[in-house]
Amino acid sequence: MKFHYEFDIKKLPEPITHKDKLFLIGSCFTENIGEKLKRSGFTIMENPNGILFNPVSVAEAITGYIENVSIDEKDLFYLNEGWHSWKHHSRFSSITAKDSVEKINTATGNANSFLRQADYIMITLGSAWVYTLTEKALNARVGSIAGNNHKAPSDWFNRKLLMLEEVLKVLDNVIHRIFLFNSKARIIFTISPVRHLREGVIENNRSKALLIQAVHHLVDKFDKLFYFPAYELVIDDLRDYRFYAEDLVHPNYFATQYVWEKFVDASMNEKTRSLIKEIQSIQLAYQHKPFNVASEQHKKFLKSFYDKTAALVDQHPYLNLEKELAFFKSGL
Repeated sequence: MKFHYEFDIKKLPEPITHKDKLFLIGSCFTENIGEKLKRSGFTIMENPNGILFNPVSVAEAITGYIENVSIDEKDLFYLNEGWHSWKHHSRFSSITAKDSVEKINTATGNANSFLRQADYIMITLGSAWVYTLTEKALNARVGSIAGNNHKAPSDWFNRKLLMLEEVLKVLDNVIHRIFLFNSKARIIFTISPVRHLREGVIENNRSKALLIQAVHHLVDKFDKLFYFPAYELVIDDLRDYRFYAEDLVHPNYFATQYVWEKFVDASMNEKTRSLIKEIQSIQLAYQHKPFNVASEQHKKFLKSFYDKTAALVDQHPYLNLEKELAFFKSGL
């Protein structure tokens, strides 16, 4: 018997390898995949502004990286004993404006450098619902879209669903900006399977449908754009609440692992998949908790994985396994 519906996924014409640099931006699902890429030995940068859900905030962030836009303290606002930016996640907030500005500008500068060299840019869109700032919002341009609400009062925002034309315009523009900035870049679009039920079930489906339509229009238009069906894998393939966390909103470990395996199969060749397995065995050893760190058995274990890791780095010098090598060496 079949208990889920599997479908074919179009493979990337140029598979991703460990030599490639991958830039990821978008919803919290971006960070699920980003963590798996990091643990598999890839060179990545993810969400330099923090998690962003809507296409306007994503496009504004990418434009900011390309232009290497710096901010200063006048661009922040003070709320609940902290300084915040309307364009950034709360992880960039701080009890001092100076510290927040420093974190934001450092992240932007690093993103500028990385984005210029990126081979693949993965954009995950979560929602077409946006929250525009009202005249009550502190230090805000009325009508501009907040990337994060920072638990501000509800009357600081107006909610609206973007029109298809608005999404197409903002994404089309940022795609052109990316290709002018980095002509070798290829872009992979995904739609997050995270359900935005705070908007309502019908409203969430309207939003996802709008994003899917916009993205496919753009993928058909540009040669270096691709679509990976993360949303469809969870919604149509797995299609069961047992693959969601208790909140019934976020895909659980088994769902994200399933999507990851499908992504690897669709975007990487056999040589890269084999290298991932070797790196994952090193990661398991790196996370191993011994009963007795001073035992000869544990020292032999560390020596074995130090030699294995060093040999792998010699063979693939673009792999960043410095912390693993240092860990294995420290116990010898």
